[in-house]
Amino acid sequence: MKLTILGCHSATPHENKNPTAQLLDIKGHRFLIDCGEGTQVQLRIAKVSFVHIKHIFISHLHGDHFYGLPGLVSSFRLLGREAPLHIYGPKGIKEALTLLLKLANSWTNYQLYFHELQSGESVCVFEDDSVSVYTIPLKHRVYTNGFLFTEKEGFRRINNDAALKSGIDKSQFKLLQLGQDIQVGDVLVKNDEVTFDPHPPKKYAFCSDTAYHPLIVPFIKGVDWLYHEATFLEQHKALAQQTQHSTAKEAATIARDAQVGRLLLGHYSSRYKDRNQFLKEAEEIFPNVTLTNDGAVIS
Repeated sequence: MKLTILGCHSATPHENKNPTAQLLDIKGHRFLIDCGEGTQVQLRIAKVSFVHIKHIFISHLHGDHFYGLPGLVSSFRLLGREAPLHIYGPKGIKEALTLLLKLANSWTNYQLYFHELQSGESVCVFEDDSVSVYTIPLKHRVYTNGFLFTEKEGFRRINNDAALKSGIDKSQFKLLQLGQDIQVGDVLVKNDEVTFDPHPPKKYAFCSDTAYHPLIVPFIKGVDWLYHEATFLEQHKALAQQTQHSTAKEAATIARDAQVGRLLLGHYSSRYKDRNQFLKEAEEIFPNVTLTNDGAVIS
């Protein structure tokens, strides 16, 4: 699992401060999460091939989270894309995007699939043999979802020395990975004698713009990484409540209560010159905190 932070700042773009966008590599998928202005430029800087992006998840329809989407969709067209593109986001995202394509007479030459969301409950929006993606209902000024990305359990791991010592041929290792016992002559070799349990499935929770919302804790319990917005510090808690955003302390409280592995902070307000204040405030509540930065890669 690898996370590339393309942008982690709030509201308007500034020089070297890009609005929200992330790229998650997980189990062979490359998921784009939110798409603020300048996202495709950040993808270029990160040397990411556009062709591998097949699913885009948009948390809500505020500009700093999706205004980069029309440009990216248009660039895909100009680059001759043929693969379908799936876009998951709040109801209205299809109307907003297709209107721009219509007015510019720039319909894509590839298939666009819109998966519009409006449920206030957590729902599964994507699932295959390796990964599932569920929404995390958030509390913001407009309808907003976070997203929970969860690996499916993988194959059992071969204890190579024990397997070979038991007389199992390497051609049968695939059966071992699938959990099967192996007959070797007159002896039935039990699977758990020559394999290890699969690696624990990894989980990533993305919680974009939201007020302090303890109701999300059960959805994100025990995730490896939690990205949680921290627009403000506690000294501006009243402003956070007014704008339906969170403070660093509130984000850390969610991380502590959900017993996550690591808390990633972002969506910083530009009013603060020293971002280490966010780190200091959060670490008073939860010890394992990382401040995200544009271009950072976490793996």
